[in-house]
Amino acid sequence: MRKLLFESLIRPPLIERPPAASDSAVDELARALDGTARKRLGRSLSIRAVDAGSCNGCELEMQALNNAFYDFERFGLRFVASPRHADVLLVTGPVTKNMREALKRTWDATPNPKWVVALGDCARNGGCFAGSYAVVGGVSEVLPVDLHIPGCPPSPVEILKGLLALLDGVNPGTGAARS
Repeated sequence: MRKLLFESLIRPPLIERPPAASDSAVDELARALDGTARKRLGRSLSIRAVDAGSCNGCELEMQALNNAFYDFERFGLRFVASPRHADVLLVTGPVTKNMREALKRTWDATPNPKWVVALGDCARNGGCFAGSYAVVGGVSEVLPVDLHIPGCPPSPVEILKGLLALLDGVNPGTGAARS
């Protein structure tokens, strides 16, 4: 134990490297997302995060959008506490049997136009939880999904790219791309 203590005094601390994307790339992406949201909706985009039974990996990446590096609220994008104020339901994790009804009620409480984004591999098809007795499956088993953002977990930049793609190419509530 003493050896570990002395080694920790000599070794530099382990730190996480900053995201690979440059500040300007993230700024440009977020500005494009805000501009598209204002053009399609006439206002900024409001997002309601719904955890349908995930391991919280996707939630950590999603909440990173609020940190000082990404700070996506400066572009008018925001997370909201109520589905009644949301444009997008950002659903993570496989849908568990206990969350199926809650997810449907959240969908019903969200005003039109509304979109559903399945965030991560588990939300797409159940991921590593598929086949469990407690899991219904992916989000598309319960709601019409407009966009799947792949990854385990997807990075914040990929989430921003997905939201931009959603606003550029999908009709709300249909699960189908615009023609």
